[in-house]
Amino acid sequence: MPDHTEEREKDTVEDRFAWRARIRANPTTHLIYRVGVGVLGLIIVVVGIVLLPLPGPGWVIIFVGIGVWATEFDWARSLLRFAKEKVQLWTQWMGRQNWLVRGLVGLGIALLVAACFWLVFLVSGVPGFFPQQVKDLLAYLPGLD
Repeated sequence: MPDHTEEREKDTVEDRFAWRARIRANPTTHLIYRVGVGVLGLIIVVVGIVLLPLPGPGWVIIFVGIGVWATEFDWARSLLRFAKEKVQLWTQWMGRQNWLVRGLVGLGIALLVAACFWLVFLVSGVPGFFPQQVKDLLAYLPGLD
């Protein structure tokens, strides 16, 4: 008896993306859709780039934007695959390291985040929502009077 599991999975995927097949069937709507995906991905990537100097999810937001692009553009799909491979290799490499190397990498990341905070505060000033005790401590940093 033949196994129809693969056929059912294919039908499910096709049903899930049937709306995209209808869009692709009309050249005008397909072009509008591609432009929309391109603009949406660009907005998300730009927001991620703007947030890069700040501690937080800048890179994650950039990868979300690339993921949006990857739904429609082959070059973005290749870029996303490349980035996933590199992150996986880094994670595997870190998993093989001893506690000292892991600690030094963690310390380096913490110093990078602290430097980003210092640069942001240097450019824009210490935010007013910080308690006075924090502002007093930050006043000891060079350039943050």
